[in-house]
Amino acid sequence: MPSLHDQIAAVIGAMPLSIEPLSGGCVGEVYRVTLADHGSLVAKVDRSAQPRLACEGRMLSYLAEHSRLPVPAVLHSSASLLLMEYLDGESHFSGAAQRHAAELLAELHDISAPRGFGFEEDTLIGGLHQPNPWAASWIEFFRDQRLMYMGGVAVEAGRMPHTLLGRLERFAARLDEWLEEPARPSLIHGDVWTTNVLARSGRITGFIDPAIYYAHAEIELAFTTLFGTFDEDFFRRYEELRPIAPGFMEVRRDIYNLYPLLVHVRLFGGGYVASVDSLLRRFGC
Repeated sequence: MPSLHDQIAAVIGAMPLSIEPLSGGCVGEVYRVTLADHGSLVAKVDRSAQPRLACEGRMLSYLAEHSRLPVPAVLHSSASLLLMEYLDGESHFSGAAQRHAAELLAELHDISAPRGFGFEEDTLIGGLHQPNPWAASWIEFFRDQRLMYMGGVAVEAGRMPHTLLGRLERFAARLDEWLEEPARPSLIHGDVWTTNVLARSGRITGFIDPAIYYAHAEIELAFTTLFGTFDEDFFRRYEELRPIAPGFMEVRRDIYNLYPLLVHVRLFGGGYVASVDSLLRRFGC
């Protein structure tokens, strides 16, 4: 099999000067590639038996074609090799950067789909399969394709006890007690947490590692709070552009964060199981 240097050279027409590992990336290995003109690009390599990098390439290209969200340009996309534009920035956000992020995501969330909730293909989140069949009801989509699907695969992988899945099913059957259908679907990045956002000098330079689909925008907003990515500066600016209905912070945020918690249960188990247990108890399940 050709070396990574040779694979990249075959695509760009020149041998890279250097290839250095970068942190991050749930799907494959990530490298910064320095070129002869001293420019850079990012290479992802998936050496698994079933490589899936082409899906990430399609998601980035979709965002680039349908929105103004800053994402790396895709230079080459195949199942095992993804070459992208290198975006300068760090995952530390000043108040100005958070306000800029709010403006970018509010604009993204204004993009809708006439077919409903879901997407034109299944995607990935954290390297895990994310089903996206079109649905007319957001609550039904969130229940079946997010909570129950991810809870089921977590149990199948031995990461979560079956008894907890039963409680999750009882909770999911009551979602309409707390959630309402949005006026229309919103395009979301799908995985906005700290290391998937880059900033420099008070401006967002890029969003990476998407998990896109059309959803209720609140699920995106909730995820930004799960690991403390953004705070009041972000939400104040977002609300100026797209008002958030009362009760989001108090109730719906935690309900929507159950999905990324289940993703982490499937990936890591451990303390995330206790977090799911605690949330279900809070809602009487």
